[in-house]
Amino acid sequence: MRKKFFLTLLCALLSLSCPAGATADQRMLELRIPCRAGENVSAILPDGGTVILGKVLMTPVKTNWPAYTASKWCAPATVCASAVNAVHMLVNVENGRGRILSLVPSVTVAPAAAAGAFFSLAMPAGTGLFGGFAPLVGSSVSLQGEDGHVRPLDGVPREGETLVIRSGLPGRPEVWMADIENRPGGRVIAWGQEGPKVIARVVRPIGGVGRFGGTQFQRRGRIRASHAGVIDVATAPRGEVGGIQIMPLVHALTSSEMANAWKLTQWMVLAPLPGDPPLAGKPPLFKSSFVPGTQLDDRLEDMWSTYGRRPLVLCRIAGGPWIHLPSVSGRVDDALSGVTHLRFYYPFWDRPGTR
Repeated sequence: MRKKFFLTLLCALLSLSCPAGATADQRMLELRIPCRAGENVSAILPDGGTVILGKVLMTPVKTNWPAYTASKWCAPATVCASAVNAVHMLVNVENGRGRILSLVPSVTVAPAAAAGAFFSLAMPAGTGLFGGFAPLVGSSVSLQGEDGHVRPLDGVPREGETLVIRSGLPGRPEVWMADIENRPGGRVIAWGQEGPKVIARVVRPIGGVGRFGGTQFQRRGRIRASHAGVIDVATAPRGEVGGIQIMPLVHALTSSEMANAWKLTQWMVLAPLPGDPPLAGKPPLFKSSFVPGTQLDDRLEDMWSTYGRRPLVLCRIAGGPWIHLPSVSGRVDDALSGVTHLRFYYPFWDRPGTR
């Protein structure tokens, strides 16, 4: 009953309108990862409070090139993926492929994080920096020396430096929720202060559930990963593998690793509206949008931030009422064949209407 109450409360809050003239809050969450094993990883909250998230177990000795294709659609020295099982940061783009550095929890499955090119952090996957305190895609990344000198992320951090990620915390996001009509040509509708707006169209609808690695660290109907070319949603309980992926057309057309998106039913492909630029690496879907959110014992500043920074995905089956996604694990090619709509609630930090 308690979970149902908070779910109902969250949905009701997101349906409220903002006061006239209200804009997105520009306060920041600062994440600090020392480049020295044994030191604490911390989150500095907007009010100056500090939360210890875990410890550094291992530091990187190199960067990873060539990284996954979609990393190139982000800006250098920014977060290019935020997930329950890894956070990837773009160093630069060389010969059309991204060079990245990664953060991973001590127990995880993260194929995109190459050996020697990541920080290993002592915290459970799906929590802390990989949960409620996860940074948005597009967050700035810098290196701070022991003397206080700051430079953008441009390579492997030196021992004694601190990796600093600064992520925006919208008291009220620019987009509150997005609805997707799950059919060829279906509308992608973003809901914000100015009302509904069609921002994309469906090229290929979703129909099944697949074995996407990392979904075992997230709960059903929550965001497993978000980056410039994918929104990955878990469809199974924590501990089981199962999920779906939504991607922009340019990724499905140009990335060799996404060839199966045209053959299998576990991927949804979205196209921009005529005359608009490609969707990859652009808000409100593939940048500055989603985080994995709180689960297990992850708690943020208060009830509003804890439950608000917890993106939720609902669906309609055969045009019926909004409900939770069906609980499906493994690969089931027709598991979502009856789903006619998807709804994504965006994360927020403050009590709506207070800023």
